[in-house]
Amino acid sequence: MNFLRVMDPYWDDMPIHVIDFEGGPHCGIVEFGVVTLRGSRIEEASTRLCQPKAKISRKEQATHGISNEAVSGLLPFAQEWDRFAHLRETGPLAAHFASAENSMLKAVFPYARRSENWMNPGTKSNDWGPWIDTGYLYRNYGDDGSTLKLEDLVLRWELQSELDELAAKYCPVDRRHYHCALYDTLASALLLLLYCSELREEKATIPQLLIESQGSAARKQAAEQQQLF
Repeated sequence: MNFLRVMDPYWDDMPIHVIDFEGGPHCGIVEFGVVTLRGSRIEEASTRLCQPKAKISRKEQATHGISNEAVSGLLPFAQEWDRFAHLRETGPLAAHFASAENSMLKAVFPYARRSENWMNPGTKSNDWGPWIDTGYLYRNYGDDGSTLKLEDLVLRWELQSELDELAAKYCPVDRRHYHCALYDTLASALLLLLYCSELREEKATIPQLLIESQGSAARKQAAEQQQLF
């Protein structure tokens, strides 16, 4: 049984930083998108292309549309330590099926600054996670659609028009479609807002969202037990 503690912040009490990366194991991170939510409001949105650590393959280019010429001479993602360390200090990180983002981030920065463990407030951790994961939130919610892909969930929950309006406001002109980092981040942010404000019966705390973001029943049970002690 999971007891609600007085100290646990609700989901709209603090910033949640939604993240998406484009790139791959070989070339590394070639684009990032970050959307900071505070309640139902987008507080900040940022994105940029990054110099790869190796040449971007044709297969990767076909996925995200970023050429080697487009990133030539740019700063590498490794220059973003202060930005991402600060994000982790100020609120939990979120992504759609976050294992990819967590792995790509740890490949550049193995550890975060020692910060609040948002699963168990009052304790500290230097991990980038645990992450709020919109993929697992919707899977655990019982979404009975055919897939849990980002685009399919946006269409199924009728968020596409709102997503395109936000993309016109925040995204670069040539990066307003799926597999663009900030566009995908905005899509994940809309799914998270819908889940928190409409789909969940009771108002969620940050630790509850993190527990509900676990990818298996065993991991969810372990997270619940961790919060008790």
